[in-house]
Amino acid sequence: MNKKRKPVNQLKSGPVSSGRLRIGDNWNAITIIALSQSNPLKAIAEFVENSIDAGAKNITIIRGKEKGENFLRIIDDGEGIRMDESGVPDFKYVATHICDSIKRQLKKDGAGGIQGEFGIGLLSFWTVGEHISVLSSGRDGRTYQMQMAKGDPGYSIKQKRTLIPVSGTELTISPLLPGVSHINGEKIQRYLASELRDRIRKSDIVLRITDRTARKELLVEPREFAGRLLHRLPVVSTDRGEVYTELYLNEVSRENTIGVYRAGTRVLSSITELDMFSSEPWASGWLQGIIDIPFLNLTPGTRSGIIHDENFTEFIESVIPLETKLNEIISEQRKAEEERASHKILKSVQNALKEAILALPKDEYDWFDIHLDSRRKPGSTAGSFDAQSGEETERPMGMTSDEDQSEQKEFFEFAGPLFSVKVSPASAVVSVGKSRTFRAMPRDQRRRLVEEGLIFHWEIKEGDGTLENPSGEIVTFMAANDPGLTTLSLSVSQGDAVCTAEGLVTVTDSIIPKYDESSVESKGMPGYTFRRAPGELWRSQYDDKQNVIIINNGHRDFVYASKSRAGKLRYICRLFSKELVYRNFPGLPADQLLERMIELNLYTEDNLKS
Repeated sequence: MNKKRKPVNQLKSGPVSSGRLRIGDNWNAITIIALSQSNPLKAIAEFVENSIDAGAKNITIIRGKEKGENFLRIIDDGEGIRMDESGVPDFKYVATHICDSIKRQLKKDGAGGIQGEFGIGLLSFWTVGEHISVLSSGRDGRTYQMQMAKGDPGYSIKQKRTLIPVSGTELTISPLLPGVSHINGEKIQRYLASELRDRIRKSDIVLRITDRTARKELLVEPREFAGRLLHRLPVVSTDRGEVYTELYLNEVSRENTIGVYRAGTRVLSSITELDMFSSEPWASGWLQGIIDIPFLNLTPGTRSGIIHDENFTEFIESVIPLETKLNEIISEQRKAEEERASHKILKSVQNALKEAILALPKDEYDWFDIHLDSRRKPGSTAGSFDAQSGEETERPMGMTSDEDQSEQKEFFEFAGPLFSVKVSPASAVVSVGKSRTFRAMPRDQRRRLVEEGLIFHWEIKEGDGTLENPSGEIVTFMAANDPGLTTLSLSVSQGDAVCTAEGLVTVTDSIIPKYDESSVESKGMPGYTFRRAPGELWRSQYDDKQNVIIINNGHRDFVYASKSRAGKLRYICRLFSKELVYRNFPGLPADQLLERMIELNLYTEDNLKS
């Protein structure tokens, strides 16, 4: 009689056998757990947290050397090791209940302010040193000691003779590993100030570091953030709890980061380490601060990784309104910074051009009316800047307002002591046998003209020619009958202060033709504004009616130059030189315009300050 066979797929549907996972090699598992903490500073932070969890109010970290070996000791005044029924510290429970922390049960019973929960923190000493010794006192006032060694499955417990019983717990690790022995007290201080920022602040503990090697005592205080604290941000709330946010708007920098914390302890130094937060606003560089998520689940070994479970997913969804608000704040801040930067760039370029033109021949660059305004305080401008348009509204540089016409000077208008001097023009071209005047421009440290108590001395340092009135502020140079290069030397003294400068005179028998002065209207120094025109080849244009230079901020050269503030400043300065030379010398052939542009660029960039 044939038996009815079951279909093959039916045989495969049921499990052949079942059971429960278990560890095949306990010591191998302990080794993996002990070495899972790769950061020795994180291990030190966990030891400090154990003291905080034990109710300590005073914790001292001592770094030093005994018997030729570096050690690290942590002393606290907390409750010490939990005692057994006989009143002795239950070190045996600590050593035989790895991965079975009593703190997990305390959390289930409603205890708050406790961080550890895996029962593996003590094993992290493997990443710090070779041996660990833990002291704690019993009810009888005697001190007991537990010792363990790295790589050794055994432990020992014995009574320790001490003159005074240990009030809390004393943990010593020695000798330190070679890489750890170089971690000084200041580095530990900085790390703990950030790592345990809110735990230190909320538990109201005093955490000190005594670095005997460096002979320093340091106090660990919760890290303070720079910038403006952002108020009225959207509340990040979930069914699992509320997320605490403390964010600051600071000057943009790569150093600005937002740390991720859980219950006051830092998990990640920057939230951008998580892929979903690697974009703005988190990676903008404008923000620093903390986001504390108390319901996160962490990886047990390192406690510096986040488990991407339902709790984490709920946090991501709840933080979207905060992201939107932060992006709005950053956008407004960027706009304000661009306006301030445009204002600073305009002032820098204008001041540099004014200094250059004062150093260049007056009769060749008087279209700008700079020389007519030499009585104005150096470095000042003749108009107001429109932050929204990037333009400066100017009045002619030779004109003055009612306030400027006032004979009474304010205190800050009086010049200080002599600080520097320049020759104006610093370079000039003179025909053979002709003359030219040069002026000394002595200034104080704030670039104001100095007029009192000055002694001038001019002389010809190199070359041919003669000087008239060599002891005056203004000197007349008479060129020789042969072409050549002459160097004028100027010395100005005021009491004990002495400043020197030089001027160059090119004596030639041919002069570049001058432009027709009547064809160009005198104008003040222009401002600038932006017009975005990507794909178009023009870099800048001059608006004669508004007296502004329009810069194409969509041009590839502008984008390239804007990678740094100094590059952007130089680029805009060169555009100014191009437009001003082109307008100041109408009708000159291209080669002569290029010569003038090089001339103006040379003297302008020498005075350019970023």
